[in-house]
Amino acid sequence: MELYHVLSAEREWPVFSVPLSSGHTILVVYRNIEGDRGVDYLIHHPAWSAAETLAVDDGHFMGPGMAWPELLSTARQPATEGVADLDARLLLLFPTLGDARLPDDATVALTTALTALTVIEETAEVASMLLDNQGQWSPAHWRLADGVCINDGGHSYRNPGNAFALPEGRLSEISHALNGREAATQRTSG
Repeated sequence: MELYHVLSAEREWPVFSVPLSSGHTILVVYRNIEGDRGVDYLIHHPAWSAAETLAVDDGHFMGPGMAWPELLSTARQPATEGVADLDARLLLLFPTLGDARLPDDATVALTTALTALTVIEETAEVASMLLDNQGQWSPAHWRLADGVCINDGGHSYRNPGNAFALPEGRLSEISHALNGREAATQRTSG
């Protein structure tokens, strides 16, 4: 209950940072507005004027924000600040996942993280259930388009077919950052 009270305090919204090797940082913000509670998954780079939204987990959800390979890559990137533990990063960012094509070993990775950080008795069963029921959105189909990871999700900022999609330059930079690579193009400002 103590953790719940910290995460849901209206006066102080908890923010967890997940630094990436590209210089970007994913920010997980527990938005505690009465009547509009949710968790925002943002990505930012010091060269940008504002953070971009990867996913939103609330009553008006938006996502998915990551494919399984990106989630693993992001969790495995070394960090000396913010959330540095691989298992903690994986579980913290798991709600951004929406991937219709999961590898056979996805359950093993999630089970390992749950075993390391929770007191759940049947971690493999819980991991399997979580992977079967990803997020509030339908699991998306991800593909590479000119080296950029995009999806077909109807509520995703990373689907260039959506009117609210992130700009092409940002999609490229975010895709590279989540996969542990620098973007091939120069960073866009704005």
